[in-house]
Amino acid sequence: MHIRKAHLAWVAVAALAAVTAGCAGRASPLSVNANHVRDSSAPRHTIAALAQDRPVLARHAMVVTSQHLATEVGLHILKEGGNAVDAAVAVGYALAVVHPCCGNIGGGGFMIIHLASGHNIFLDFREKAPLRATPTMYLNAAGDVVPGRSTKTFLSVGVPGTVMGLDAALHKYGTMTRQQVMAPAIRLARDGYVLEQGDVNILDTHVKEFAKHPNVAAIFLNHGKPYVAGERLRQPQLARTLELISREGGGAFYHGPIARAVVAASRAHGGILSMKDFADYAVQWAKPVECRYHGYTVLSDPPPSSGGVTICEILQIIKPYPFSRWGYGSVKSIHYLVEAERRAFADRNSYLGDPAFVHNPISRLLSVHHAMLLRASIKPDAATPSADIKGNLGATEGTDTTSYSIVDSHGNAVAVTYTINYLFGLGQIAGNTGFFLNNEMDDFTSKPGVPNSFGLVQGKANAIEPGKRPLSSMAPTIVLRGKRLFMVTGSPGGSTIISSTLESFLNVVDFGMNMQQSVNAPRVHQQWYPEAVFVEPGLMRRTVKRRLMAMGYRFKKIKFWGADEAILVNPRTHLLEGANDRRSPSGLAAGY
Repeated sequence: MHIRKAHLAWVAVAALAAVTAGCAGRASPLSVNANHVRDSSAPRHTIAALAQDRPVLARHAMVVTSQHLATEVGLHILKEGGNAVDAAVAVGYALAVVHPCCGNIGGGGFMIIHLASGHNIFLDFREKAPLRATPTMYLNAAGDVVPGRSTKTFLSVGVPGTVMGLDAALHKYGTMTRQQVMAPAIRLARDGYVLEQGDVNILDTHVKEFAKHPNVAAIFLNHGKPYVAGERLRQPQLARTLELISREGGGAFYHGPIARAVVAASRAHGGILSMKDFADYAVQWAKPVECRYHGYTVLSDPPPSSGGVTICEILQIIKPYPFSRWGYGSVKSIHYLVEAERRAFADRNSYLGDPAFVHNPISRLLSVHHAMLLRASIKPDAATPSADIKGNLGATEGTDTTSYSIVDSHGNAVAVTYTINYLFGLGQIAGNTGFFLNNEMDDFTSKPGVPNSFGLVQGKANAIEPGKRPLSSMAPTIVLRGKRLFMVTGSPGGSTIISSTLESFLNVVDFGMNMQQSVNAPRVHQQWYPEAVFVEPGLMRRTVKRRLMAMGYRFKKIKFWGADEAILVNPRTHLLEGANDRRSPSGLAAGY
C-alpha cells in the first residue's frame, strides 16, 4: 500500500489545536476508545478528532521518513530485495538531497538495528570535536559565553560522521553494494526533484541566510529568488560529491578532496578543522541501552547520546503509576510524567557525556533504588521547583534533526536519527561540495550552568575536549514485545526528542492509541531548566490547566517540536502500522 496524506492543513497553529487530540485507556494498540477514559479531567473533547487518524497499513515492509521521495527510495530498495539496513543507508543519502535542512552527509547521528535473529546493535557515528578544540573556546576574556560563537561560526563545526556511519552499517549488515544504494540519491541530486509546499516552507525560513553566501544562493535560490512549489531543485555539486563517495567510499570523504575542501573553508573562516581530524574519525559499535516497562523491552541509545538513558530513567520512575487508568491529558498523568522528566533531565545534564572521556553511571541511574528515591520526592499535589532538584549520585540535538524508521519483510528493523543541529546547520557549504556543514559543537557545555541553544543547563561531564563527542538527545528506539518486534520510533527536536519518542511509546501502550494517533497527539516536555513546562495546543482542557497551575506549574507553548516517524507491528493483526507525523508536511509512510 502507498498512501499520501494531505499535510498542508497542519501548518497553521490553529489547525494544530483543531485536529490534535487526547485519549485514554490501555486498549489494544489499534485505536482510541472513548470508553476507556477513566479520569474526568482527560480531554474528552478531542478524542473524536484524534480517532479519525489512521496509520498506513502493510503486510510485508514499511518505510517512514520526513520526506516522501526518501520514503519512496527506501521502499524501492526493499522491493528490489534489499534488507532494512540497505534501505536505511539509501534513505540516509536520499534525505541529504531532498531534505537538506536536516538530512545530511555533513553531520552525524545514531542507528539502532534489530535483526530478525534477535541480535540488537547500536552504531554511533556522532560528530567529534576537532583536535584543536578547548573547553573555553566559546568564552571571552572575562569568561562569558560569546553569543553565536558556538552556532554561527566555523568554530561550531564538528567532524562529520554520517558517511562513515552509513558505510559501516552497509558493510556489516547490508546485502547491496554502495553503488546500488546511493544511485537513487545521486539521480535526485543530478536530475532534481519537484518541490512541494512542505519543502518550500522549510527553504523559506532561510532565504536571507542563503543570500549571504554565493555558493549557497546558487543552489537554494532560483536566480536570487525563493523557490516556489512546482519548481525543480537541482544540486549538481552534491551529485558530484555523492558520485565520488559512491566510487571511492569513505576514503574520498575523510582523506580526499571532500575533506580538503571542508578544511580549506574552515581555515579561511577562522575554524580549526584539520585533515588529521578527518583521518582520525571512527565510528563505534556498542550495545543499546535496555529497559523494561509493562512487558515491553525498550532498546535505545547509550552515551554519547543521552536519549536512551533518559527515556529509560523516566520509564523506571513512572512504572508503578496507573497511567492507563488516569488517562491521556489528565491532571495526574501530566503531573507525574512532568515530574519524572524533570528529575531524569537533571541527572542527564549532570552526569552523562562521551564514554571515552567520562564515566556514565548508567546502572545506578536506571536502578530500582534510584527510581524509588526519585519517585518518593514527587509531591502528589504540587510541582517541584527545578532549583530543588540536583543530580543526586554524588560528584561526577537541534530541532532540526531527522529521524526515520524501517522494517523489512524478514523482520529486521532499523531506527536512525542524524543531525546537523540547527536548521541547515551552520548555513554554509564548503566550496562546491554541495552539502551543509553542521554546527554541532553547540551541544557541548560552553560553560557549566549556562544554557545552550536548546535551554539545556549542563555540567562538566559534557565539557569540550579534543576528539570528544558532544552529548546528544537523539533517541532512535526499537521496542520488543517478548522477543518480537513491536515498535520502531524516533524523532528530531533537540531536547524534545526524548519526550517525543517516549510519548510515542506511552501513547500506544498506556493510552491505547494506534501508531498514527500516537505520533499526532499533542505533547508535553520538561527538561529541568528552564522551569516552564512546554506544551502543545490540544493537550489540556482548561480545567486541567487551571488545576495544574494551582499546583505551581507554568506552561509555555512552543512552536517547534520533532516529527516522530514510527512503525508499529500490531500484535493482533500482525500488520505494520506506518505513521508519518503531522508535523512533517513533506513526510510519508509507505509499505507493501
